Amino acid sequence: LKKIIQDFYKSEALINPTVLAEYLHEDILLEWNSSTGYIQMNREDLLSLASELSRSYIRSKVEISHIIKEGNLVSVRYAHSVKTIENPREYILLANFMVIWELKAEKLYRGYQITQVV
Repeated sequence: LKKIIQDFYKSEALINPTVLAEYLHEDILLEWNSSTGYIQMNREDLLSLASELSRSYIRSKVEISHIIKEGNLVSVRYAHSVKTIENPREYILLANFMVIWELKAEKLYRGYQITQVV
């Protein structure tokens, strides 16, 4: 399961809805405590977010600092950086993330995420 999560974050899934769809369970629910407040996102919401991000960012890079597996849960601490259309040569740090993923049928099923914008 750790490998699935590592592959997910190494891919362009965060800014590519086609790639993202491959990792999402049909009934996924992400509970996200963001800098703007608490939100819940389902599959459609997450695919829309990836589509929106793809309009502004040409590359996405995730640097995982911690990853821990217990049962069907994988906890990940990471930094998410992007290259913008305006500045394609330099990665810009978007935020730091901590998320606990529950996997079902080897897909992302439940997520509990906290972010800190830089």
